[in-house]
Amino acid sequence: MSKPETKKGIGAFDFFCIGFGAIVGVGWAVSINKWMANSGGSLPACAGYFIALILVVPVALCYCELTPMLPVAGGGAAFAYKAFGEKISFLSGWAAFGAFVTLIPWEAIYICDIASILFPVLKSGDPLYTLAGGDIYLGNIVLGTICTVVFFWINWRGASASASVQRILCIILLAAGGIAIIASLGKYDVHNFQPVYENIGRGTHNSFFTGALSILATAPFFLCGFETIPQAVEDASGDLASVGKTVVLSVTLACLFYAILLFSLGSAMPWQQFFSDMKSPAAANLLQTVYQGGIGSALYYLIMIGALCGLLTTWNSFLMASPRLMMSLARANMIPKIFAKQHPVYGTPTTAMITCGVLSLAAPFLGMGLIDPLTSFSAAGYVLSWMITSFACAHLRKKEPNMHRPYRLPGGSKTAWFGGIFSAVVLIMLLIPGSPAYMGNLAVILFAAWYILGLVLYFVSAGERNAVPIAQREATLFAKMSEAPVSAPSK
Repeated sequence: MSKPETKKGIGAFDFFCIGFGAIVGVGWAVSINKWMANSGGSLPACAGYFIALILVVPVALCYCELTPMLPVAGGGAAFAYKAFGEKISFLSGWAAFGAFVTLIPWEAIYICDIASILFPVLKSGDPLYTLAGGDIYLGNIVLGTICTVVFFWINWRGASASASVQRILCIILLAAGGIAIIASLGKYDVHNFQPVYENIGRGTHNSFFTGALSILATAPFFLCGFETIPQAVEDASGDLASVGKTVVLSVTLACLFYAILLFSLGSAMPWQQFFSDMKSPAAANLLQTVYQGGIGSALYYLIMIGALCGLLTTWNSFLMASPRLMMSLARANMIPKIFAKQHPVYGTPTTAMITCGVLSLAAPFLGMGLIDPLTSFSAAGYVLSWMITSFACAHLRKKEPNMHRPYRLPGGSKTAWFGGIFSAVVLIMLLIPGSPAYMGNLAVILFAAWYILGLVLYFVSAGERNAVPIAQREATLFAKMSEAPVSAPSK
């Protein structure tokens, strides 16, 4: 009988694949024409992602500094605990956890939808039922369940197993995206950008600039994922400063990836026609239309393969990260301690992993009707966590100036303050009705309900929490720091 595989460390390239693969999922391949329509054109949408790049990179830089400085699972929750204490830590961690676990069923729902396009038999016959306007088919439930079990098993075996799969999927995803860009530019026509801006009835914007800003309603969702890197830092091998740098590298390349795709795909067909005529998967259908014949069919299937890999990279990353964030909250007794239990060989947070697996198993029963509110709810959770993390970075520079920082963010506290203020502004825009980035009534209700659930768990665990001195709770949360690889200070 063979011995169980022992836990192995993962390197900087694997962390990049975890982050980039978590960020770039399937939206670029299936609904990028909706991004154009929501912003009033392909060029405003493209400009919106450059704005997002300028605004999000300072936040990512805060994670770059804090991840190797506090190399423990928990990410924003751990950073906030060190800076502000338990209550703000819970506010940040629960927001991020809500956003993380939303992504798991989101991917499970979408993989059923994409696979149904390639294999129509998955939606044959009458739907079993309809939920929130989306039809639920038996084939989708079966496929979603099988995929969930497979990814659950991979992640149960530890972060190293997850990273190995991620590396392969991410390379295929990058190749498919590159092919889409090159093929689209092969049909470039400047007239396809006309009109440069027009509100076609989707959103409250009234100019090129406000159309570009409207992308911020969903950009946090489509740029989230770099936060998965800190969750796996306890499994890192090598230089922790390099691991931290993969955070900003992954989000920067993801922003550029989206912006270039919006420009190139928008150049291959009039953008309003792209929106009105091309159903999901939009990018694949566009290339099949503009190239025709065997080339068009080949491009269609290549993009679909990339879309499926994008779904799987995001699913894999968040199924790896979500239980580790939940474990971090339990280590500090902010939720019941049972969620801190780890596998003795693989280091997997077992109870938290099972919880996230159950949520993933539920997804195929929910269907596409809940995609939009889940997207907006998740975006709000990320932005709240980004805001607290940025302010934590600024505060720790004042509170703990002598802590070892293998990487120091350019601009210091000013960069951190900028990231925090930007996140606060976006959060307000998401929550205020009538703003270009308002996330919608149902998403607001979901966001409020999530925090009510969090408060219930927080108070349920009060007995366990009060029985442990604050100093001991903090020591438990940061215990793994002593096991982290040693890093040289960044120049």
